[in-house]
Amino acid sequence: MNYDPIVYRIGLTLIKGVGPALAKNLIAYLGNEEAIFTEKAQNLAKIPGIGDIISKEIVQQDVLQRAHDEVDFIIKNNVQALYFTDREYPYRLKECADSPIMLYSRGNCNLNQARFVAIVGTRNATDEGKENCRKLVSGLATLEPPCVIVSGLAYGVDICAHKAALDAGMPTIAVVGHGLDRIYPSAHRPTAARLIDNGMLLTEYISGTNPDRPNFVQRNRIIAGLSDVTIVVESASRGGALITAEAANEYNRDVFAFPGRVTDLYSAGCNTLIKNNKAALIESTDDLVKFMSWENTCENKIQPVQTSLFMDLTDEEQILVGILRQQANGLQMNELSLKTNQSVSKTSAMLLELEFKGMVKCLPGNVYKIVK
Repeated sequence: MNYDPIVYRIGLTLIKGVGPALAKNLIAYLGNEEAIFTEKAQNLAKIPGIGDIISKEIVQQDVLQRAHDEVDFIIKNNVQALYFTDREYPYRLKECADSPIMLYSRGNCNLNQARFVAIVGTRNATDEGKENCRKLVSGLATLEPPCVIVSGLAYGVDICAHKAALDAGMPTIAVVGHGLDRIYPSAHRPTAARLIDNGMLLTEYISGTNPDRPNFVQRNRIIAGLSDVTIVVESASRGGALITAEAANEYNRDVFAFPGRVTDLYSAGCNTLIKNNKAALIESTDDLVKFMSWENTCENKIQPVQTSLFMDLTDEEQILVGILRQQANGLQMNELSLKTNQSVSKTSAMLLELEFKGMVKCLPGNVYKIVK
């Protein structure tokens, strides 16, 4: 039976034993998703990381009908499905080796906006922790361009961050550990409904997927990978927030934490992150803005052109600077490479030289911005 490409793409995510990294490896070797399902087992086994056991799983598993049913669900429920090579797929996640092959979403939010801030913490948030969370979000709401708040819709810090963002008129994304045919916990359904109007529900799981514990551990990497910075508000010595912070560190993203008293149970995780140099200490939005160099900018503000500095630039560097001057939020290096029709390596070298000359600065996610 012939299927649309999306069926093969979803089917690839359903094969037992094949995670995102192996799936991308299969595509790289075979050229497309359909070929994975038509290739012989002995040929599949020769692909690095596959072997005899997984190759037999690929050949024997009948996942395409289930994938076809999921396409029906997507169409019926106005779900957006993003493949990892799609232009709309978040570029920050593309930089992560274990990023999902497919993402499913409901809502209205540009996943490639300028600033994404993950706010995570314990489900047992204290009053002080909730107040710190609300003040942080309230401060971020004053920045221009605006931030997108990312969290996990869980009890405690997560739901506090989402509600604070919605109350401030900020877009917010909830990354969930189940399919989009349900909301967990159900008590947060009203917030999820508000969130769809000004933000997004996001998951890598197809409909019918239960909110099982391992799924939430997996989704934490999406929260970290989707964001420029991860902030831990409160956490015990163990918990999902620390897993998210660890993932952010592995992705070379900035991590911050609010400190607490040494006797506070739900400050132990934050204090440990700070003590082990896995997070920088912040006490307010001002601290975060200073660390991230997120000074307020206005897209409509006319920036003075520092013509004197152009005397030291090559023609190619002047083109790069000219492009960046038209982008208040900056541009990711790969996008600059496409706009200048230069290789990524050459673009990277020119950007480094421009940094030395004080013309541009590098933000998290390989986003480059002109120095005002």
